[in-house]
Amino acid sequence: MRKVFAWYFRTPVVLRILIGFLAGSIIGILLWLSAGAGGYAEPPAWKKYVEPFGAVFVNMLKMIVIPVIFFSLIVGAASLPIKKFGRIGLKVIGWYLFCSLVAAGVGVFLALAINPGSGTGQADWKSMAAGIEETETAELETKAAEDPFRRLLLSMFENPFGALSSGNFLPIIVFSILFGLAVRVILEASKSEQQTAHLESLVGLFSAVRDGMFKLVDWILEYSPIGVLALSIMNFGLYGPKIVGPYISVTLGVIGGILLMVIVVYSLLLWIVTKKNPLHVLRRIQEAMIMAFMTRSSAATLPVSIKVAKEELKVREELASFSLPLGATINMDGVCVHLPMFAVLAANMFGLQLTAPGLALLVITTVLASIGAGGVPAGSLMLLFIILETMGLNAQQVSVIVALALGINPILDMFETMNNITGDLVCTYVVADRENLLNATE
Repeated sequence: MRKVFAWYFRTPVVLRILIGFLAGSIIGILLWLSAGAGGYAEPPAWKKYVEPFGAVFVNMLKMIVIPVIFFSLIVGAASLPIKKFGRIGLKVIGWYLFCSLVAAGVGVFLALAINPGSGTGQADWKSMAAGIEETETAELETKAAEDPFRRLLLSMFENPFGALSSGNFLPIIVFSILFGLAVRVILEASKSEQQTAHLESLVGLFSAVRDGMFKLVDWILEYSPIGVLALSIMNFGLYGPKIVGPYISVTLGVIGGILLMVIVVYSLLLWIVTKKNPLHVLRRIQEAMIMAFMTRSSAATLPVSIKVAKEELKVREELASFSLPLGATINMDGVCVHLPMFAVLAANMFGLQLTAPGLALLVITTVLASIGAGGVPAGSLMLLFIILETMGLNAQQVSVIVALALGINPILDMFETMNNITGDLVCTYVVADRENLLNATE
C-alpha cells in the first residue's frame, strides 16, 4: 500500500487528472449503456455513492475561492503604482472585451454555417424537451426578468461582508480593488513613516494570508484526480444521452467554436503580439484548462489559474492577482460562443429572419450579457433569456429553448469553462509581456 501511495504522489498531477477523467468517462458511458435506450427514469442508485466525491472536490475549491479573490485583488491593487495600474487595468479589460467580441463573432459565424434546427419542427423539439422540470426554466426566467444592466450596476456596490458570506463575486471584486487602490494612494501620498509602515504591514499581512490559501490549493490538487473521476462518472453517466440525435449539431457547433478559439484565435494572438510559440504557452497552462473542464467553474478554478500564471507563465504576482480574478467574472469567451448557437436554433425553430443589423445586435448583446454570467457552473443558462427576448421571442418560446439547453448544458459547460480560463490566462500573459511584467526567468 505504501508503494501505491508513493507512486500516486510521484506521478504528475496533470497525468493523474487525465487518468481520472478517462476512467470516469468510460465508467460513466458503461453506466449510461446499462440504463437502456430510455435513460434513467429516476436517479440511479449509484448516484448517491459517486456524487459526494465530486461535489466535495468542487466545494473545497469554492471554500477558498472567496478569500483568494479578496486578498489577491487587494494585494494586486495595492502593489501597482497608480499610473501603471490605470494603464494596465485598461489594457486587461480591453483585451478581455476584444476576445469576447471575437468569440461572439465566431459563435455567430459557426451557428449560421451549421444552421442548427433547420428542417426540424417545433413540435419535435418540444417532445425532446419533455422531462425537463418546468420549475427549472421558471426559476431561470424569474432571475432574468429584471433588467440585466440595472442588476449588474446595482450588484457592483453592496455590503462587502454580506457579499463575502453569500459568495457574490462582483461586489467583492469592486470593493477589493477600491480598497487596494485606496491603500496605494495613501502610501504614495503619505509623508508619515509610521503610517507608511502600518499600511505596508497590512499589505504584507494580506499577502501572507493569500500565500496560505495557495498552500491549501496544493493540498486540494492532490485530491483532484479522485474528484475528477467522480465528476466524469456523473457527467457521462447521467447526461451522455443528451448529446446524441437532434442535439448533435448544437453540441458540435459549440465545441467546434470553442476549439477554434483555443487553437486558432488565442494562438494567433500569442504569436502576433508576443512573438512566442503558442503551443509552448498553451502547454504550460494545461493544468488550469483541465481543472476548468472538470469543475465547470471559472471561480472554482481561479486559485489554480493564479498558481499557473505565477509558476508556469512567470507572470508577476501583482498582475496575476489583479487580472485573473477580474477575468473569472467578466471574461466569458465560451459563453459568447455558446449563446449565438441557441439564438440561431431558436430562429430556425420559430421562423425568425436574422438580418445583418439583427446579427450585429446579437453579437453586442452576447458580449454585454456574458459579463454578468458569473464564474459558476451553468451561469450562462439564465443569459439565454436576455438573448432570446432581445430577438423578440415570447416567454413560451424562450422556455422551450432553455429547456433544451438544460439537457445538454452539463457537457457544453465543461468546454465553455475551459475556454474562459484559457482566455483569462492568454490575455494576462499578453499584457504581462507588453508591460514587462514577466519574471526574469521567463
